[in-house]
Amino acid sequence: MSRLVLEVISPTPPYMVAEQRGESNMTSPGLFFFLGSVVVFFILLIILFVLWKFVKFPHLRALVDRVKKPPAREDFLGGNTISHFDFQTLKKATKNFHPSNLLGRGGFGPVFLGMLADGRLTAVKKLSADKSQQGETEFLSEVKLITSIQHKNLVRLLGCCSDGAQRLLVYEYMKNRSLDLLIYGKSDVFLDWNTRFQIILGVARGLQYLHEDSHIRIVHRDIKASNILLDDKFLPKIGDFGLARFFPEDQAYLSTNFAGTLGYTAPEYAIRGELSEKADIYSFGVLVLEIISCRKNTDLTLPSEMQYLPEYAWRLYERSKLMELVDPKLRENEFPEKDVLHTILVAFLCLQPHANVRPPMSEIVARLTCKVEVGEIPMRPAFLDRKRRVQDKLSWDTISEAFPSPLRSSSPSLSQPAK
Repeated sequence: MSRLVLEVISPTPPYMVAEQRGESNMTSPGLFFFLGSVVVFFILLIILFVLWKFVKFPHLRALVDRVKKPPAREDFLGGNTISHFDFQTLKKATKNFHPSNLLGRGGFGPVFLGMLADGRLTAVKKLSADKSQQGETEFLSEVKLITSIQHKNLVRLLGCCSDGAQRLLVYEYMKNRSLDLLIYGKSDVFLDWNTRFQIILGVARGLQYLHEDSHIRIVHRDIKASNILLDDKFLPKIGDFGLARFFPEDQAYLSTNFAGTLGYTAPEYAIRGELSEKADIYSFGVLVLEIISCRKNTDLTLPSEMQYLPEYAWRLYERSKLMELVDPKLRENEFPEKDVLHTILVAFLCLQPHANVRPPMSEIVARLTCKVEVGEIPMRPAFLDRKRRVQDKLSWDTISEAFPSPLRSSSPSLSQPAK
Protein backbone atom coordinates (compact mmCIF):
# COMPACT_ATOMS: atom_id res chain seq x y z
CA MET A 1 0.00 0.00 0.00
CA SER A 2 1.54 3.15 -1.08
CA ARG A 3 1.52 6.12 1.07
CA LEU A 4 0.70 9.39 -0.52
CA VAL A 5 2.76 12.16 0.97
CA LEU A 6 1.39 15.56 0.34
CA GLU A 7 4.00 18.37 0.68
CA VAL A 8 2.67 21.76 1.27
CA ILE A 9 5.08 24.26 -0.18
CA SER A 10 4.81 27.78 1.15
CA PRO A 11 6.21 30.74 -0.81
CA THR A 12 9.81 31.63 -0.01
CA PRO A 13 10.05 35.04 1.77
CA PRO A 14 11.41 37.80 -0.48
CA TYR A 15 14.38 38.62 1.77
CA MET A 16 15.45 34.94 1.65
CA VAL A 17 15.20 34.97 -2.10
CA ALA A 18 17.37 38.05 -2.20
CA GLU A 19 19.93 36.46 0.09
CA GLN A 20 19.94 33.32 -2.01
CA ARG A 21 20.62 35.39 -5.06
CA GLY A 22 23.54 37.18 -3.33
CA GLU A 23 21.72 40.51 -3.21
CA SER A 24 21.81 42.90 -0.18
CA ASN A 25 18.82 44.54 1.36
CA MET A 26 19.10 48.22 0.34
CA THR A 27 16.28 49.21 2.63
CA SER A 28 17.97 47.94 5.84
CA PRO A 29 17.63 50.48 8.73
CA GLY A 30 21.30 49.92 9.73
CA LEU A 31 22.49 50.94 6.27
CA PHE A 32 20.39 54.10 6.35
CA PHE A 33 21.97 55.05 9.71
CA PHE A 34 25.49 54.44 8.39
CA LEU A 35 24.98 56.48 5.24
CA GLY A 36 23.35 59.29 7.22
CA SER A 37 26.27 59.45 9.64
CA VAL A 38 28.76 59.71 6.79
CA VAL A 39 26.79 62.54 5.18
CA VAL A 40 26.49 64.44 8.46
CA PHE A 41 30.23 64.00 9.13
CA PHE A 42 31.19 65.46 5.76
CA ILE A 43 28.74 68.33 6.18
CA LEU A 44 30.30 69.18 9.55
CA LEU A 45 33.76 69.11 8.01
CA ILE A 46 32.66 71.51 5.30
CA ILE A 47 31.07 73.87 7.87
CA LEU A 48 34.20 73.85 10.04
CA PHE A 49 36.38 74.55 7.03
CA VAL A 50 34.21 77.49 5.98
CA LEU A 51 34.21 78.92 9.51
CA TRP A 52 37.97 78.49 9.84
CA LYS A 53 38.59 80.10 6.44
CA PHE A 54 36.31 83.10 6.68
CA VAL A 55 35.58 83.69 10.39
CA LYS A 56 38.16 84.63 13.04
CA PHE A 57 38.18 82.65 16.28
CA PRO A 58 41.08 84.01 18.37
CA HIS A 59 40.80 81.38 21.10
CA LEU A 60 40.65 78.51 18.61
CA ARG A 61 43.56 79.94 16.64
CA ALA A 62 45.51 80.47 19.85
CA LEU A 63 44.97 76.82 20.74
CA VAL A 64 46.26 75.72 17.35
CA ASP A 65 49.20 78.11 17.60
CA ARG A 66 50.15 76.65 20.98
CA VAL A 67 50.07 73.16 19.48
CA LYS A 68 52.34 74.35 16.67
CA LYS A 69 54.89 75.83 19.08
CA PRO A 70 58.16 73.95 19.56
CA PRO A 71 58.39 71.94 22.82
CA ALA A 72 60.76 74.45 24.45
CA ARG A 73 58.36 77.36 24.00
CA GLU A 74 55.38 75.26 25.04
CA ASP A 75 57.17 74.17 28.20
CA PHE A 76 58.17 77.75 28.87
CA LEU A 77 54.65 79.16 28.63
CA GLY A 78 52.86 76.09 29.90
CA GLY A 79 51.14 76.38 33.24
CA ASN A 80 50.94 80.17 33.16
CA THR A 81 47.51 81.78 33.33
CA ILE A 82 47.98 84.39 30.63
CA SER A 83 46.14 84.83 27.35
CA HIS A 84 47.77 84.24 24.00
CA PHE A 85 46.70 86.89 21.48
CA ASP A 86 47.05 86.50 17.74
CA PHE A 87 48.82 89.30 15.91
CA GLN A 88 45.78 90.40 13.91
CA THR A 89 43.78 90.94 17.10
CA LEU A 90 46.44 93.25 18.55
CA LYS A 91 46.93 94.98 15.21
CA LYS A 92 43.23 95.82 15.16
CA ALA A 93 43.22 96.84 18.84
CA THR A 94 46.01 99.39 18.27
CA LYS A 95 44.64 100.60 14.92
CA ASN A 96 47.56 99.04 13.11
CA PHE A 97 49.97 100.46 15.70
CA HIS A 98 49.06 103.99 14.70
CA PRO A 99 51.40 106.77 15.95
CA SER A 100 48.46 108.47 17.66
CA ASN A 101 48.22 105.44 19.97
CA LEU A 102 51.88 105.54 20.94
CA LEU A 103 52.25 105.67 24.74
CA GLY A 104 56.02 105.63 24.90
CA ARG A 105 59.16 103.71 24.04
CA GLY A 106 60.92 101.10 26.13
CA GLY A 107 64.42 99.79 25.72
CA PHE A 108 63.31 97.15 23.21
CA GLY A 109 60.38 98.70 21.42
CA PRO A 110 57.38 101.06 21.44
CA VAL A 111 54.28 100.72 23.61
CA PHE A 112 50.84 101.39 22.11
CA LEU A 113 47.40 101.95 23.55
CA GLY A 114 45.06 99.16 22.53
CA MET A 115 41.37 98.44 22.98
CA LEU A 116 40.30 94.80 22.93
CA ALA A 117 36.98 93.58 21.57
CA ASP A 118 35.51 93.47 25.08
CA GLY A 119 36.32 97.17 25.61
CA ARG A 120 39.37 96.72 27.86
CA LEU A 121 42.17 99.24 27.44
CA THR A 122 45.63 97.71 27.31
CA ALA A 123 49.24 98.71 26.75
CA VAL A 124 50.77 96.68 23.91
CA LYS A 125 54.56 96.49 23.84
CA LYS A 126 55.88 95.64 20.37
CA LEU A 127 59.46 94.40 20.38
CA SER A 128 61.62 96.00 17.73
CA ALA A 129 62.16 93.87 14.62
CA ASP A 130 65.72 95.17 14.19
CA LYS A 131 66.61 93.63 17.56
CA SER A 132 65.26 90.19 16.75
CA GLN A 133 67.82 88.16 18.64
CA GLN A 134 67.96 90.46 21.65
CA GLY A 135 64.21 90.99 21.41
CA GLU A 136 63.51 87.27 21.56
CA THR A 137 65.60 86.94 24.71
CA GLU A 138 63.83 89.99 26.11
CA PHE A 139 60.44 88.51 25.31
CA LEU A 140 61.10 85.16 26.97
CA SER A 141 62.67 86.81 30.01
CA GLU A 142 59.81 89.23 30.57
CA VAL A 143 57.03 86.65 30.12
CA LYS A 144 58.69 84.17 32.45
CA LEU A 145 59.39 86.74 35.15
CA ILE A 146 56.09 88.59 35.19
CA THR A 147 53.91 85.49 35.09
CA SER A 148 55.72 84.04 38.10
CA ILE A 149 55.32 87.05 40.41
CA GLN A 150 52.28 88.98 41.60
CA HIS A 151 52.24 92.15 43.69
CA LYS A 152 50.10 95.29 43.77
CA ASN A 153 53.16 97.42 42.99
CA LEU A 154 54.21 95.38 39.94
CA VAL A 155 52.58 95.89 36.56
CA ARG A 156 50.27 93.02 35.55
CA LEU A 157 50.82 91.13 32.29
CA LEU A 158 47.53 90.23 30.58
CA GLY A 159 48.93 88.19 27.74
CA CYS A 160 51.46 87.86 24.95
CA CYS A 161 51.76 87.23 21.24
CA SER A 162 54.30 85.02 19.51
CA ASP A 163 53.11 84.96 15.92
CA GLY A 164 55.88 84.20 13.47
CA ALA A 165 58.49 86.92 13.88
CA GLN A 166 56.11 89.08 15.92
CA ARG A 167 56.76 89.36 19.67
CA LEU A 168 54.31 91.44 21.72
CA LEU A 169 53.39 91.82 25.38
CA VAL A 170 49.97 92.99 26.56
CA TYR A 171 49.84 94.84 29.90
CA GLU A 172 47.11 96.41 31.95
CA TYR A 173 46.65 100.03 30.94
CA MET A 174 47.84 102.63 33.44
CA LYS A 175 45.81 105.80 33.09
CA ASN A 176 48.51 108.22 34.32
CA ARG A 177 51.20 106.51 32.26
CA SER A 178 54.83 106.74 33.38
CA LEU A 179 56.32 108.81 36.20
CA ASP A 180 58.88 110.58 34.02
CA LEU A 181 56.09 112.45 32.20
CA LEU A 182 55.04 114.02 35.50
CA ILE A 183 58.37 114.89 37.11
CA TYR A 184 60.32 116.09 34.07
CA GLY A 185 57.99 118.93 33.20
CA LYS A 186 56.12 117.09 30.43
CA SER A 187 52.75 117.36 32.19
CA ASP A 188 50.72 120.06 33.91
CA VAL A 189 49.68 117.63 36.66
CA PHE A 190 50.93 118.78 40.08
CA LEU A 191 51.97 116.11 42.57
CA ASP A 192 51.53 117.10 46.19
CA TRP A 193 53.75 115.61 48.87
CA ASN A 194 51.28 112.89 49.88
CA THR A 195 51.13 111.65 46.27
CA ARG A 196 54.91 111.77 45.90
CA PHE A 197 55.43 109.88 49.12
CA GLN A 198 52.81 107.32 48.05
CA ILE A 199 54.81 106.74 44.86
CA ILE A 200 58.13 106.47 46.73
CA LEU A 201 56.73 104.01 49.27
CA GLY A 202 54.95 101.94 46.61
CA VAL A 203 58.14 101.52 44.58
CA ALA A 204 60.03 100.59 47.77
CA ARG A 205 57.47 97.91 48.61
CA GLY A 206 57.57 96.54 45.08
CA LEU A 207 61.36 96.22 45.29
CA GLN A 208 61.14 94.62 48.72
CA TYR A 209 58.87 91.97 47.23
CA LEU A 210 61.28 91.30 44.34
CA HIS A 211 64.37 91.15 46.56
CA GLU A 212 63.08 89.48 49.71
CA ASP A 213 59.45 88.31 49.67
CA SER A 214 58.99 86.66 46.27
CA HIS A 215 59.49 82.90 45.83
CA ILE A 216 62.38 83.80 43.52
CA ARG A 217 65.00 86.46 44.14
CA ILE A 218 64.89 89.05 41.35
CA VAL A 219 67.03 92.06 40.51
CA HIS A 220 65.24 94.49 38.19
CA ARG A 221 68.39 96.25 36.86
CA ASP A 222 66.54 99.22 35.35
CA ILE A 223 64.67 101.11 38.06
CA LYS A 224 64.04 104.59 36.69
CA ALA A 225 61.20 107.08 36.31
CA SER A 226 60.08 105.88 32.87
CA ASN A 227 59.64 102.33 34.22
CA ILE A 228 57.34 103.40 37.06
CA LEU A 229 53.73 103.38 35.86
CA LEU A 230 50.84 105.12 37.63
CA ASP A 231 47.20 104.06 37.73
CA ASP A 232 44.19 106.35 37.98
CA LYS A 233 44.88 106.93 41.69
CA PHE A 234 48.62 107.51 41.14
CA LEU A 235 49.48 104.19 42.75
CA PRO A 236 52.86 103.12 41.34
CA LYS A 237 53.68 99.86 39.62
CA ILE A 238 57.13 98.76 38.52
CA GLY A 239 57.21 97.78 34.86
CA ASP A 240 59.57 96.67 32.07
CA PHE A 241 61.22 93.50 33.38
CA GLY A 242 63.21 92.91 30.20
CA LEU A 243 66.58 93.35 31.92
CA ALA A 244 65.61 91.63 35.19
CA ARG A 245 67.68 88.70 36.41
CA PHE A 246 66.96 85.72 38.62
CA PHE A 247 69.39 85.80 41.50
CA PRO A 248 70.70 82.67 43.27
CA GLU A 249 70.06 82.70 47.00
CA ASP A 250 73.56 81.47 47.79
CA GLN A 251 75.45 84.20 45.90
CA ALA A 252 76.26 87.70 47.11
CA TYR A 253 76.47 89.05 43.56
CA LEU A 254 76.63 88.02 39.92
CA SER A 255 79.41 88.97 37.52
CA THR A 256 77.69 90.15 34.36
CA ASN A 257 77.87 92.71 31.58
CA PHE A 258 76.47 96.13 32.30
CA ALA A 259 72.88 96.77 31.22
CA GLY A 260 70.63 99.58 32.32
CA THR A 261 70.62 103.36 32.45
CA LEU A 262 73.93 104.87 33.49
CA GLY A 263 72.59 107.76 35.57
CA TYR A 264 70.73 105.31 37.82
CA THR A 265 73.46 102.67 38.00
CA ALA A 266 75.48 101.76 41.08
CA PRO A 267 79.26 102.22 40.64
CA GLU A 268 80.23 98.62 41.41
CA TYR A 269 77.84 97.39 38.72
CA ALA A 270 78.61 99.94 36.01
CA ILE A 271 82.36 99.63 36.51
CA ARG A 272 83.04 96.06 37.59
CA GLY A 273 79.87 94.23 36.52
CA GLU A 274 79.05 93.17 40.09
CA LEU A 275 75.28 92.84 40.17
CA SER A 276 73.18 92.38 43.30
CA GLU A 277 69.92 93.73 44.69
CA LYS A 278 72.01 96.63 46.03
CA ALA A 279 72.16 97.94 42.45
CA ASP A 280 68.36 98.35 42.52
CA ILE A 281 68.63 100.07 45.90
CA TYR A 282 71.08 102.60 44.48
CA SER A 283 68.72 103.27 41.55
CA PHE A 284 65.86 103.73 44.00
CA GLY A 285 67.87 106.40 45.85
CA VAL A 286 68.37 108.34 42.63
CA LEU A 287 64.67 108.01 41.82
CA VAL A 288 63.67 109.40 45.24
CA LEU A 289 65.79 112.52 44.68
CA GLU A 290 64.21 112.97 41.24
CA ILE A 291 60.67 112.72 42.65
CA ILE A 292 61.42 115.28 45.34
CA SER A 293 63.26 117.74 43.08
CA CYS A 294 61.33 117.15 39.83
CA ARG A 295 64.51 117.10 37.75
CA LYS A 296 66.62 114.50 35.95
CA ASN A 297 69.52 112.84 37.69
CA THR A 298 71.93 114.25 35.09
CA ASP A 299 71.48 117.59 33.34
CA LEU A 300 74.62 118.91 31.65
CA THR A 301 72.87 122.16 30.72
CA LEU A 302 72.93 123.29 34.36
CA PRO A 303 75.89 124.90 36.15
CA SER A 304 78.63 122.37 36.90
CA GLU A 305 77.83 122.14 40.63
CA MET A 306 74.20 121.21 39.82
CA GLN A 307 74.65 118.81 36.90
CA TYR A 308 74.66 115.57 38.91
CA LEU A 309 71.69 115.31 41.23
CA PRO A 310 73.27 113.14 43.99
CA GLU A 311 76.32 115.44 44.14
CA TYR A 312 74.16 118.56 44.18
CA ALA A 313 71.93 117.16 46.93
CA TRP A 314 74.97 116.32 49.06
CA ARG A 315 76.40 119.81 48.68
CA LEU A 316 73.11 121.26 49.88
CA TYR A 317 73.16 118.82 52.81
CA GLU A 318 76.65 119.93 53.79
CA ARG A 319 75.47 123.55 53.79
CA SER A 320 72.23 122.69 55.66
CA LYS A 321 70.17 123.87 52.69
CA LEU A 322 68.46 120.65 51.66
CA MET A 323 65.11 122.38 51.26
CA GLU A 324 66.51 124.07 48.15
CA LEU A 325 66.46 120.65 46.53
CA VAL A 326 62.67 120.46 46.79
CA ASP A 327 60.59 121.13 43.67
CA PRO A 328 59.75 124.89 43.63
CA LYS A 329 56.10 124.10 42.88
CA LEU A 330 55.95 121.96 46.01
CA ARG A 331 57.55 124.71 48.09
CA GLU A 332 54.82 127.09 46.97
CA ASN A 333 52.34 124.92 48.86
CA GLU A 334 52.27 123.60 52.37
CA PHE A 335 54.30 120.43 52.85
CA PRO A 336 55.85 118.64 55.85
CA GLU A 337 59.47 119.77 55.72
CA LYS A 338 60.53 117.25 58.38
CA ASP A 339 59.11 114.31 56.40
CA VAL A 340 60.71 115.52 53.18
CA LEU A 341 64.09 115.93 54.89
CA HIS A 342 63.79 112.45 56.39
CA THR A 343 63.03 110.94 52.97
CA ILE A 344 66.06 112.66 51.41
CA LEU A 345 68.31 111.23 54.12
CA VAL A 346 66.91 107.75 53.42
CA ALA A 347 67.81 108.30 49.76
CA PHE A 348 71.39 109.14 50.81
CA LEU A 349 71.61 105.75 52.55
CA CYS A 350 70.63 104.09 49.27
CA LEU A 351 73.32 106.03 47.40
CA GLN A 352 76.29 104.94 49.47
CA PRO A 353 79.33 104.18 47.27
CA HIS A 354 79.83 100.67 48.65
CA ALA A 355 77.08 98.09 48.24
CA ASN A 356 77.38 96.51 51.70
CA VAL A 357 76.66 99.88 53.35
CA ARG A 358 73.30 100.30 51.61
CA PRO A 359 70.43 98.91 53.72
CA PRO A 360 68.07 96.24 52.31
CA MET A 361 64.69 97.33 50.99
CA SER A 362 62.85 95.96 54.03
CA GLU A 363 64.84 98.37 56.20
CA ILE A 364 64.21 101.20 53.72
CA VAL A 365 60.45 100.57 53.93
CA ALA A 366 60.64 100.50 57.72
CA ARG A 367 62.53 103.80 57.79
CA LEU A 368 60.01 105.41 55.47
CA THR A 369 56.92 104.19 57.30
CA CYS A 370 58.08 104.27 60.92
CA LYS A 371 60.11 107.46 60.53
CA VAL A 372 63.11 105.85 62.22
CA GLU A 373 65.84 108.43 62.63
CA VAL A 374 68.50 108.11 59.97
CA GLY A 375 71.31 109.61 62.01
CA GLU A 376 74.65 110.51 60.47
CA ILE A 377 75.14 109.55 56.83
CA PRO A 378 78.20 107.24 56.61
CA MET A 379 79.69 108.63 53.39
CA ARG A 380 79.12 111.05 50.59
CA PRO A 381 76.79 109.50 47.93
CA ALA A 382 78.44 107.99 44.87
CA PHE A 383 77.78 109.08 41.32
CA LEU A 384 79.43 108.49 37.96
CA ASP A 385 80.85 111.70 36.54
CA ARG A 386 80.82 111.39 32.77
CA LYS A 387 83.53 114.04 32.50
CA ARG A 388 85.94 111.76 34.36
CA ARG A 389 85.94 109.02 31.76
CA VAL A 390 89.32 108.03 30.41
CA GLN A 391 89.30 106.59 26.88
CA ASP A 392 85.64 105.68 27.22
CA LYS A 393 86.32 103.65 30.38
CA LEU A 394 85.24 104.34 33.92
CA SER A 395 87.98 104.04 36.52
CA TRP A 396 87.13 102.53 39.89
CA ASP A 397 90.15 104.38 41.31
CA THR A 398 88.36 107.65 40.55
CA ILE A 399 85.39 106.56 42.65
CA SER A 400 87.61 105.14 45.39
CA GLU A 401 89.65 108.33 45.70
CA ALA A 402 86.49 110.43 45.83
CA PHE A 403 84.89 108.19 48.46
CA PRO A 404 87.70 106.61 50.57
CA SER A 405 86.73 103.72 52.79
CA PRO A 406 88.46 100.74 54.42
CA LEU A 407 85.77 98.58 52.78
CA ARG A 408 86.97 99.32 49.26
CA SER A 409 87.84 96.40 47.00
CA SER A 410 91.49 95.41 46.61
CA SER A 411 91.13 93.89 43.15
CA PRO A 412 88.92 96.03 40.93
CA SER A 413 88.33 95.30 37.29
CA LEU A 414 87.06 97.43 34.44
CA SER A 415 84.12 96.88 32.17
CA GLN A 416 83.02 98.79 29.11
CA PRO A 417 80.36 101.38 30.00
CA ALA A 418 77.12 101.70 28.14
CA LYS A 419 77.12 104.14 25.28
